[in-house]
Amino acid sequence: MFRLFLTIPILLSACLKDETVSGYADPKATYHLEEIDGVAFTAGATLSFPEQGSISGKAPCNSYAADQRAPYPWLELGPIAGTRAACADLPAEVQFFKALADMTQIEALDDLLILRSDSGTEMVFRSR
Repeated sequence: MFRLFLTIPILLSACLKDETVSGYADPKATYHLEEIDGVAFTAGATLSFPEQGSISGKAPCNSYAADQRAPYPWLELGPIAGTRAACADLPAEVQFFKALADMTQIEALDDLLILRSDSGTEMVFRSR
């Protein structure tokens, strides 16, 4: 009987819906950064949601990943881990990671993702 009470919470947790953005965005989509604060971002960067509570993607020079645990529409990223290659687009990469680390909200609309910071900065991504 005691083992049954231990098993029920584990089984129920497996049935709970993912409340992070990965439960609302298309899990098979790769979202491409189109702009930061209304300015086109031409260096190329992506964002995807490979599994519950995580993000990953490609910045202009490096691949990256981070945990995401806040319920939708909030965005709370853990430390962003990335590879460490250099390239000609390194200034754009610094801009990308600085903006991404500041984001606190996310809105998923069909093929569009809009990330916002508390200070009003926006990042617009679209899946292709």
